[in-house]
Amino acid sequence: MATVNGIVPARFLTLIAHLIITINLYWTRRYNIEACLPLTYTQDQYNQKDTELVVGLSLTLAFAAVELAGFFTGVSMFLPTVGMLSTAAHASAAICLSYFVFESWECDLYWWVFGFCSAFPLVVEIGAMIAILGFKKT
Repeated sequence: MATVNGIVPARFLTLIAHLIITINLYWTRRYNIEACLPLTYTQDQYNQKDTELVVGLSLTLAFAAVELAGFFTGVSMFLPTVGMLSTAAHASAAICLSYFVFESWECDLYWWVFGFCSAFPLVVEIGAMIAILGFKKT
């Protein structure tokens, strides 16, 4: 039981770190968009990449909101497997997105981070919600 108690605050902190860096990325996305465009680009190209990145960041925030809802309601708070997967994914996301912001990575790389560090934990969280609320399994 000591392991589960250590996972809960770690999961919360990594999820919040992922959220903060995602919000920070909203503010600095211009540099990442310019990194994935050629040296001479049109406004349409810029707008297309900007829209693509804003959609990805918005989905990340929505997915994190669902995870926080499952966490705060207690549905998945004390499930050690879900906690470890979520902690590992969001810690990886926090690290990758930090590099994404500071090193101005290409915006196409964001979708890899999104898939492994936002979409995958959401699927696990929804699976835990279905198992707990739908099938009454612990």
